[in-house]
Amino acid sequence: MAEGEKSLNGLQICTRWLEASDWGASILHYVAEQVLHIYCLEAEPQPEQQEQQVRERILHPLECFLFGEDPCTALEKLQQRNYSASSQLCGRVFKEGETVYSCRDCAIDPTCVFCMDCFQSSVHKGHRYKMHASSGGGFCDCGDLEAWKTGPWCSQHDPGTSVAMETDECVLEVGLQERAFMLFQVLLSYITELMVWEESNELSEELQPRLKEDKYYCVLYNDEHHSYDHVIYTLQRAISCDHSEAQTHTALIDKEGRRAVKTGTLRCCQQAKALIRTNSEHITQQPLRVEILHAAVMAHQTFALRLGTWFQQIIGYSVGFRQVFCQVALKPSADGEKPCLISRLMLHDARLYKGARKVIHELIFCSLLMETEYKRQFAMLFTENYKQLQEDFISDDHERNISITALSVQIFTVPTLARQLIEEGSVIKVILDTVMEVLREHLDNSQRFHFQGYNSDKFFRIQVIFHDLRYILISKPTVWTEQLRQKFLEGFSDFLEMLRCMQGMEEMKRQFGQHIEVEPEWEAGFSIQMQLRHILSMFQDWCASDERVLLQAFRQCHQVLLQCTNQPFHSEPTDSYMRKHILHIRPYRVSQEPVSIHLPISRLLAGLYLLLCRTGAIKYLPDFVDPQLDLPALVEQPLRCVVLAAQVSAEMWRRNGLSLVSQVSSKCILDEMFDKDIIMLQIAASKMDPNHFIMLILMRFELFEVFNGNGSTKDQDLLKQWNRLTEEMLYLFIIITGERYVPGISDVTKEDVIMREVIHLLCIEPMAHSSLVKSLPEDESHETGLETVISKVATFKKPGVSGHGLYEVKKECLEEFNPFFYHYTKSQHSKGPGRQPPLPPGFCPAFSSIVNLLCCDIFLHVLRTVMQRVVEERSALWSEAMVQRALHLVGQALLEEKTQLEADSVEDVIFDFSLKARMGTEVNNFKSLFHFISKLKALPSLEAQKDMINWTLQLFETVKCRREKSSPSASCTLDQMKPEESVQDKEKAERKRKAEAAKLHRQKVMAQMSAMQKNFIETHKMLYDNVPESGSQGEPAALSLCRRVALGPQQGVGSSDWETLTCILCQEEQEVQALAPAMVLTACVQRSTLLTQSRGKSLSSNGSYPLFMPADLAVGTHTGSCGHVMHAICWQKYFEAVQNTTRNRLHAELIIDLENGEYMCPLCKSLCNTVVPLMPVEPCQLNYESAELVGQLLTLPRWIQIVLARIRGLRAAHEAGEIPPHWDRQTDFRSILSFGVQPPPKYSSSIVEMLIVCATTVHRVGLQTAPNELCPYVPVMTWNTCAYTIQAMGEIILLLFGVIAVTVIMFQLAGLKALVQFSAVQRLKCSATLIHNHFSHMLAVLLPVSQIENSPSILEIDLFHLLVGLVLSIPAMYQEENVDLQPSAISTAYNHLHLMHLVTMAHVVQVILSSQDTSAVAGGAEEREEAVSAAALYCTISQHTDGLKTGVSGSMIADRVRNSVLPFLRCAAILFNCLSGVQPPEELFMSSEDQLTLLCSYLALPSNLFQLFQDHRDIVTPLLQRWCGNAAILKALKAETPMIRYPRKRNSLIDLPEDYSVLLNQASHFKCPNSSDEERKHPTLCLFCGAMLCSQSPCCQEQLEGEEVGACTAHAATCGAGVGMFLRIRECEIVLMASRTRGSTYPAPYLDDYGETDPQLGRGNPLHLCPERYRKLHQLWLQHCILEEIARSLEVLNIMFAFEWQML
Repeated sequence: MAEGEKSLNGLQICTRWLEASDWGASILHYVAEQVLHIYCLEAEPQPEQQEQQVRERILHPLECFLFGEDPCTALEKLQQRNYSASSQLCGRVFKEGETVYSCRDCAIDPTCVFCMDCFQSSVHKGHRYKMHASSGGGFCDCGDLEAWKTGPWCSQHDPGTSVAMETDECVLEVGLQERAFMLFQVLLSYITELMVWEESNELSEELQPRLKEDKYYCVLYNDEHHSYDHVIYTLQRAISCDHSEAQTHTALIDKEGRRAVKTGTLRCCQQAKALIRTNSEHITQQPLRVEILHAAVMAHQTFALRLGTWFQQIIGYSVGFRQVFCQVALKPSADGEKPCLISRLMLHDARLYKGARKVIHELIFCSLLMETEYKRQFAMLFTENYKQLQEDFISDDHERNISITALSVQIFTVPTLARQLIEEGSVIKVILDTVMEVLREHLDNSQRFHFQGYNSDKFFRIQVIFHDLRYILISKPTVWTEQLRQKFLEGFSDFLEMLRCMQGMEEMKRQFGQHIEVEPEWEAGFSIQMQLRHILSMFQDWCASDERVLLQAFRQCHQVLLQCTNQPFHSEPTDSYMRKHILHIRPYRVSQEPVSIHLPISRLLAGLYLLLCRTGAIKYLPDFVDPQLDLPALVEQPLRCVVLAAQVSAEMWRRNGLSLVSQVSSKCILDEMFDKDIIMLQIAASKMDPNHFIMLILMRFELFEVFNGNGSTKDQDLLKQWNRLTEEMLYLFIIITGERYVPGISDVTKEDVIMREVIHLLCIEPMAHSSLVKSLPEDESHETGLETVISKVATFKKPGVSGHGLYEVKKECLEEFNPFFYHYTKSQHSKGPGRQPPLPPGFCPAFSSIVNLLCCDIFLHVLRTVMQRVVEERSALWSEAMVQRALHLVGQALLEEKTQLEADSVEDVIFDFSLKARMGTEVNNFKSLFHFISKLKALPSLEAQKDMINWTLQLFETVKCRREKSSPSASCTLDQMKPEESVQDKEKAERKRKAEAAKLHRQKVMAQMSAMQKNFIETHKMLYDNVPESGSQGEPAALSLCRRVALGPQQGVGSSDWETLTCILCQEEQEVQALAPAMVLTACVQRSTLLTQSRGKSLSSNGSYPLFMPADLAVGTHTGSCGHVMHAICWQKYFEAVQNTTRNRLHAELIIDLENGEYMCPLCKSLCNTVVPLMPVEPCQLNYESAELVGQLLTLPRWIQIVLARIRGLRAAHEAGEIPPHWDRQTDFRSILSFGVQPPPKYSSSIVEMLIVCATTVHRVGLQTAPNELCPYVPVMTWNTCAYTIQAMGEIILLLFGVIAVTVIMFQLAGLKALVQFSAVQRLKCSATLIHNHFSHMLAVLLPVSQIENSPSILEIDLFHLLVGLVLSIPAMYQEENVDLQPSAISTAYNHLHLMHLVTMAHVVQVILSSQDTSAVAGGAEEREEAVSAAALYCTISQHTDGLKTGVSGSMIADRVRNSVLPFLRCAAILFNCLSGVQPPEELFMSSEDQLTLLCSYLALPSNLFQLFQDHRDIVTPLLQRWCGNAAILKALKAETPMIRYPRKRNSLIDLPEDYSVLLNQASHFKCPNSSDEERKHPTLCLFCGAMLCSQSPCCQEQLEGEEVGACTAHAATCGAGVGMFLRIRECEIVLMASRTRGSTYPAPYLDDYGETDPQLGRGNPLHLCPERYRKLHQLWLQHCILEEIARSLEVLNIMFAFEWQML
């Protein structure tokens, strides 16, 4: 562009274009120059700068030309003239992973969906709906009248509420329309030419640059063969880039479809191309696709895509622009040689890269598919090019959602458009011709499919075509035209031709002698059957909607079936004789000749015949087909298939491999193929002579000679086969005669069929809703109809905090149970309750003759033969299952006869089974069937069948009575009732006997449980040591009450030490003694943010931490225990064994971290990483008189004086190397010893070793450092974990308060007792000087310790941590130079008392200072004295502190303090309970309102805490001045630094919405903070803080300790100290994380209406929050069990491939 042109604005440029003779060429010339200038001249292009230049230099002039004036002004005019914007169609194009909604009540078909925004503002939100993640490529159907039965619009697109909504008649001004047409023609042609441009080095003549530069791009294209890692590796090797740059290239290639990875000269790019292809060939056989494009070609193609998005913007301005664009896109070329522009783009789609495809598809969505007429024209073009498009897609390697073929769902599912395409475009024929074209290579010589050696990927793409056939047939017509009939039947004929190629395909032949060597391919044929499953039913539905079509379709199907030549007979017909009946048929043996299970035409014919019966068109059938149907020929193939299944069940085909078993047991067989085979058999049974039909079945089951008396053998395997085949044959008779719940066979509805299916499923076991849905057949809309019937047949049992809701069958529905239900699997037959046959519904007239099978001669002969073999005890010729089936058939026949006798007179009933069954002859001693059944009662081997035998005989008598008289006589009734009464008496006696046996069994089990419970209590007696009893035994109440003090001179007597414990490994008992081998508790140490008041803050040891815990408790160290005890030596051996065995396990490092000492508790499998030694502590008994005397001398001021003097003396001794002589004369230095000392206990080497092990682990985990037992912070970290664990325990007690018993709370405290005592003793393994130093620095916070300055203020630290540190470290102050000493019981009592008073006073001041900007609690103090004391203290503090509020009442201060100090006092009570063993008052664990008074009494504090300040007024005043004078307090009061409020905020998991769709809505509006694209993300919600994260995405990866990690891992490191609990919203699952390498999934706390979770939103039912399950998650976090839950879940799972949790 010349320099003078840069200043020209858009209107001036437009004027120049209009003045040109060929303005189109002028525009192209200008665009070509600007494109090269913007995209090619810059050495390092900046996308933002390029976009700005494109807008200013190209797009703005084009808009000026389009509007003829300034675009902003023109758009305002469009608004005023009502030409702009909106349509009633939403048209939002879905991104991959976006949540969409389908209304089950109102959608025409399942493909009709709403976007999130439209659904939320539609009437369908209150209907039954499903939600699922879109695969991308579709758009919202809001506003499409043909997509919805009701409520087609949301409130945003409703024409009744929208303002200025346009109609299809909306047009633009003439001038604007002409300019738009001309400009669109030029620009769309430009886009099309560049998209289909094949030359990589040249451009078309009109776009050629004046000067061609030697600048090229090496462009790498995306494919679906190479993985991310492969491409990254190749780029690193080929273009010498680092991993980060290669990863960026790969991500953009995957997103856009291509990427320029190298820029330079042609030679340079050719070298890069060769290297890329060479390196990628090393990894896979197929190299990466690389092309070298000239810079000009690359620039124009890039701008062409930008023009595509510009077109979308312009089209969105007005419906008129959209219509003009459609006209241009569909306009035929002028010369007629080339197709229209949109056809050219469609046909070139498979050669476009991903980014270009997306732009073109979105352009089609927002234009052609939004206008009814142009959508029709586009659909016709799509149908014309359908075969080519599908062939291109099959040869392509990209997924279907980015293929132009995916648009078929938007076209073929529109009912009116589908009809039009059938009539005018013969779309059914086109689709089927396409299928046959691509499958032609799989045809064998007999023109049947054979898929041996097929390409699975290509075959999967071929199957996608069947989806289009489903789409076309998804809405059956209500009105038929002649044209529609003709075209549909033409398509149906082509469909039959395809089925002809499937009929009898992939024949099998039974293998003899040797096992088959290679398993045949069978998945391909079956997958086609599965695809055709719904298509077959849809074709039948279409046929059923028109009588003429149905009859003609039946004729075509019948003709094609007769023409099939597969599986011919190889022998001439022969005559077979049985019981004076002759069957003339060709012999055929399934066990010796080829057989196929693929019989789609036979099954389709069966379905059409049923429709003829249901619609009444059966009466016209003789006009279309030969009335004398060759039924044996039609039934031959289905019968062979049924026999094949029976022989497989009899294990006759086991040498044919597992593939055959898989085919026969497939659900597809049961639901579609097997059912249709049975229907065909029932059709034949209704038309053939019943004796001939049963003889035919005997022939095909190869049992004819067995039942004709000619079969005899001693081969046991052959006898077993005969028995099993007989069982299967009898079962087939049960099905043919008894399975009548099919519309058309009997007068039942679809609802009746579903109801019966559900009853039989629930009779096996209670089932969840999802399991029921999976077990029921779906229709083409993926509906089972379960909701309409489930309430009638079942009751719903709600789930608990785990598991799912279950349906249980109602008792009254058990009468319909059939133990031989034909959809039962082999294993299900034995699970149902044993019952007699139910009374089935009557057959329709066309099938009424089937019942004659039950009383024909051959049938009775078969039953009599079976019973005779049983009675004659031919053990090898019968089985109990055979008898059970035979009795069932007899009962079925008797019920049928009884029903007919009840409905008609005896003379009119020709069904005479009971008469024939009783018929016997004296000749040859021929016994009747009834005779043999009567004999069965006496057989002990049939004890289990006695009830059925009795019922059958009783039914014989009932039918006999019915035959003798129409109404049974009194005597007959009496005879009939007697067996009933006897049976009832026997049943009652049997029930009574079973009840007594059950009672004895329960008593035995309860006795065993009681013994086990006692044994458990004895084994784990330590867990129950602290359980308080209702009162102290043998003590007066007053004495017991005064002893309930945990510290000070009135300290009560603590409980006895650890009792004799049993090691869980060796089961040996041992007492916990100082010099005995160590006993240890399993424990797990972990960092925690449970109590944090500043989530996300990290701690470092550079400041005052870890000696002082910050007041916000940012990160703490928690130590938990499951309470199981072991010998230390047993634990060491166990741990070594775990290390040795675990190293050999696959991915064992994901379960336990051996390097960090992790292991699973041997008993409960809790995750542990250390052990806590059990320390023997002797219970102390104070001498109260001595204690009282000491108390008179050791007052708080005196105690402070003595302690400070001791600190000064010890420091001087340390600095001088010895105690200075003058210090010996200082009484205060050694006066601390005068109040009582004693020698410290000595511990065994085993206990000492375990002390070091535990302390080192706490230090390592807490500070995230290497193990170092010499670190000075080792004792500090043990005190910190003790304090933090107690505080966490306080939170648990508050959560469970009033919910659990005292024993459970004390069970939690058992492990805490061991931890506290360990922390108290651990100082003995450290330098006394180190402990002195720590004690001095901690005490300096409260008292003026010399030479220690810059101590933190009381607002900056947690005072409970300080209390624990002071209490556990003060015994070290008694250590002398050459003598090991520790304080006596009295000294310890006063040390604890004065420390408790000091820290409590400091905490009260801390509360008052931190509550300045919060509103005080209303109300007054109960005691006037307390309010006065509070006001006095506040006044004193105000004198030493600037910035306190004035005018605050004493009652307000008192109430604030009372509420705020409770958590501190609770924790202190737990601490001193664990130290002293004195039990707290039971009222603390009850709903006592005045807990403060009880706690104060237990902790030797006055109930009025302000009394402390008055009692010690002399020393408190200077302390207050010191505490309040700290500079940090002034900054905090001025809000310059954060300040913690008391009581601290109790943390909990975030509040979740009740409706899960609210979360999905949030996820749909979530925008990644590091990415501007709208590609699919994984929005993940942190349940700790509520942050929404972009997980599993390279855009949000961060560096953590030098390693790339995902957003969730990085967030968990700061938010949860490495522990995380996240909700993956689109996957509807919880992710638990414990480190960068370990995590697991956990069910989300959202359930559907059926009490089930829905991971991955697979079912899509509406979900609602379950408070109980969310509470369980909260407890899991509160009890620090996340790590344990992960380990347990990984232990259960069989991990084959490690998941990269760090990338989450």
